[in-house]
Amino acid sequence: MELQRATHATIVIERNFPVPPQRVFGAFSDIEKKRKWFAPDEGAKILSHEMDFRVGGKEMKLLQFGEFPPCTNETNYLVIIPNHRIVIAYTMTMGGHTFSSSHATFEFSATEAGTNMLFTEQAAFFENSDGPKMREEGWTKLIDQLARTLAN
Repeated sequence: MELQRATHATIVIERNFPVPPQRVFGAFSDIEKKRKWFAPDEGAKILSHEMDFRVGGKEMKLLQFGEFPPCTNETNYLVIIPNHRIVIAYTMTMGGHTFSSSHATFEFSATEAGTNMLFTEQAAFFENSDGPKMREEGWTKLIDQLARTLAN
């Protein structure tokens, strides 16, 4: 495989939820709650998922997308301010090849109607990666699933 320069992108998604910040934060900090929304779409499955939600902790997911080799998502928790901010660094790997590395921030602000969440990711995409467009689409789907989960 010929190595190329990384593609860099910033992804920003803002969403309002009609629930308090504590509920939104809880959907990230509790593994059982997170498993309800942080799952791939149809045709994909989670093979394993472990989470140690604390500063310095890790989250590991092994995912299977159709006929592709399993994909790993290894997340490191850098900053956690309950009900306000979560900062992570994560890499994604498929077939032993790291195809992206990201730094992402989730910020939760109370509003009269509930919670405003601002998600910002700075990502580097390497050879054979999903790329910025697919990553933004993926996060949008996950946040849509989060909204549906919080509505129940």
